[in-house]
Amino acid sequence: MSGQRTEKDSIGSRELPADAYYGINALRGKENFPISGLVHHPRFIDAFMYIKKAAALANKELGLITPDQADAIAKACDEVLSGKMHDQFIVDVFQMGAGTALHMNVNEVLANRAAELMGGQKGDYARVNPNDHVNFGQSTNDVFPTAIRVSGRVLLNEFFPVLDACADAFVKKGKELDDVIKSARTHLQDAVPIRLGQEFAAYGLALERCSERLKAASKDLEELGIGGSAAGTGLNTHQDYARRVVDILRKDTGVPFRAAVDKREAMQSQRPVAEVSSALKNLALELTRISNDLRLLASGPTTGFAEIFLPAAQAGSSIMPGKVNPSFPEMLNMVCFQVMGNDHTISMAVQAGQLELNVMMPVMGYNLLFSIEILKNAVRAFTDGCVKGITADRERCRRYAEMSMSLVTALNPIIGYAKAAEIVKEAMATGKTIVETIKLRNILSPEKLEEVLNLKALTEPGVHK
Repeated sequence: MSGQRTEKDSIGSRELPADAYYGINALRGKENFPISGLVHHPRFIDAFMYIKKAAALANKELGLITPDQADAIAKACDEVLSGKMHDQFIVDVFQMGAGTALHMNVNEVLANRAAELMGGQKGDYARVNPNDHVNFGQSTNDVFPTAIRVSGRVLLNEFFPVLDACADAFVKKGKELDDVIKSARTHLQDAVPIRLGQEFAAYGLALERCSERLKAASKDLEELGIGGSAAGTGLNTHQDYARRVVDILRKDTGVPFRAAVDKREAMQSQRPVAEVSSALKNLALELTRISNDLRLLASGPTTGFAEIFLPAAQAGSSIMPGKVNPSFPEMLNMVCFQVMGNDHTISMAVQAGQLELNVMMPVMGYNLLFSIEILKNAVRAFTDGCVKGITADRERCRRYAEMSMSLVTALNPIIGYAKAAEIVKEAMATGKTIVETIKLRNILSPEKLEEVLNLKALTEPGVHK
């Protein structure tokens, strides 16, 4: 179908492509805000479809729109959920406050497709009207925050298994490397012995706890303010509408959504978005720390720690032959930095609400889903491409442990801190190891020395007297 069609609104009339499912409001939004070229996350569009379908079916049950209209709207929603017509959502991420332009883009696409399904043509809003039928009982002010919560919660369901798999990979790697004894480091200086497996097990636990906090934060996304309409008072909605919409959303998504206790609070406050974003930021902090540890442990291979080997992903230099870099940890660091920045944007947007509405919802919704998506993809790549393939230079690790001056710490209960410090000073001056210095001084018998400085024993609780 080619040519143009004319649509009118309260501002005037515009020509649109005859085959476009979007309408005049979406066109104005696209023309007014050519800001970033960024498109909305597919799960965000899906969330609108779940909401619009649930609203249409609820309004059908309540006799507020006709069965034909409701069924056509629901079928149009299902088509979008199957992947169709995503190119028809044309409004930039950075748009008018509260997201009215995108919301009307959604209403227009569904109205035009529903009209086709009922035997009409695009632009035939007498059959299905974007405002009067698709949007019956709704407002951008309750639909948009509900879409943020629904899409965020659904996308987190995709992320949780990925994050848990990463934590599990570290735990398994900890068991695999549990017999590798090395020198711990504090202040980036030599410290007492530790097992490489202990370090990796701790990484796994850190990520498990991040996962627990993220899952706990996600629970608040399950409370929905749909049905609050314009100001949270429920104007122009049936008293049973909100409950029915939430029931349908719960069934269609498999997520235990619930109606908000107070729809005004659910629309005014975007605290749940901030809490999930904060949990993502905290996860990013941990992932950055762990990534940097891996980069240090793998540094070298001849002039660094070189205690572990990371899988070679690709050539690390365009000029230095044979160079291999810690590519996956570096990628993960960049993603984590982006997530931290996204969290700051979300924090500023969440506090920017006034009275009954937060008009900054589009930017907080985009950044929340962006953070979840890039973390999901980055953590999966990091787990499969890096963590699972890590190996250890066992000999080098043990040599570092034997050379560490901090071995003398085990003698503190026997000879005291001051005398132990003298041994360290002498060993440093002569270039001898702690064991060699102790033997020269005849401080302990060979049998007692072997008992006290047993490297593996020093990686567990215990006191020698």
